[in-house]
Amino acid sequence: MRHLITALSLCLAAPALAAPKVTLVAEGFVNPWAVAFLPEGSILVTEKGGDLLLLGAGKSTRLKGVPKVAEVGQGGLLDVMVPEDFTYSREIFLSYAKKLGKGQGTALARATLAAGSDRLTDVRDLFVMTDGSSGGNHFGSRIIEAADGTLFLTVGERGDAELAQDLSRHNGSVIRINRDGTIPEDNPFVGQDGAQPEIYSYGHRNPQGAALDADGTLWVDEHGARGGDELNAIKRGANYGWPVISYGTHYSGAKIGEGTAKQGMEQPEFFWDPSIAPSGMAIYSGRLNDEWKGDFLIGSLKFDMISRIDRDTMSEAERIQTPETKRVRDVIEGPDGAVYFLSEINGALYRLEP
Repeated sequence: MRHLITALSLCLAAPALAAPKVTLVAEGFVNPWAVAFLPEGSILVTEKGGDLLLLGAGKSTRLKGVPKVAEVGQGGLLDVMVPEDFTYSREIFLSYAKKLGKGQGTALARATLAAGSDRLTDVRDLFVMTDGSSGGNHFGSRIIEAADGTLFLTVGERGDAELAQDLSRHNGSVIRINRDGTIPEDNPFVGQDGAQPEIYSYGHRNPQGAALDADGTLWVDEHGARGGDELNAIKRGANYGWPVISYGTHYSGAKIGEGTAKQGMEQPEFFWDPSIAPSGMAIYSGRLNDEWKGDFLIGSLKFDMISRIDRDTMSEAERIQTPETKRVRDVIEGPDGAVYFLSEINGALYRLEP
């Protein structure tokens, strides 16, 4: 598949516009899942089927050496993350669905991408979740580099709701590991009998978006069932309630768990009802539009738009909806201060100026 690159040169500054301007960057993708920028200005895009594409110098290169993925349902090649020190380390990080016994689970791998190379080398898994589950639902997963250099990975509960409350399993959690795959000593469940030491928070359903704010707080959006999609500020060791509490209902309309609140379980900072099926998320720096500074820009897989959540009021300020925002899978802020998003339906990457 040829990928037409139409606007890869990045501006260092641009005036804030009265209305969003959307420009096509590249198209021809099949089920694009995540996008990340390299310091030299090229772009990485994952396709769920297992391909990692490098866009730059007016062409698209399909990189070799990508881990073998289990493409089943919502699983496949998922997120890609470029760390702050990429210029020196040449490391990238990938999350993907991996075959585990008779099922599949979420894994996090690191790899080296040498300058000018068309191949990943030194590829190895840093984390693989406990036992795989059958079926193709709820893998997560986003990778975030924390300010201290540790890595966060969001992991879905794989459709086994009760496992999100089971600390002996990684299902339905945010995990935190060091860059070499070891476990940080200050993780909340280190040394606790029966608990997985990588777990940082738990009680999540299917967290598919994540970003750090200016203070270094990790924020995660996650799918509810019928209603009850959540935006959560992640706290060390906290329980986010699924499936004991929820603001949604089962798809049948039946009540979920014990209601909307329970002592010892966190409340969302914001929730959507009806569900929007939230995906990738950016917290905007304000570089091109000060009115958006600190706001959450969250893709919607259901309503073909980007939801802007105002940080000051924690309310939905607007829904950015254009012919390009079809099933938005990922949203990031580029090095030029513009917002970039992937449309799954259009098979395209776009640049949006606030």
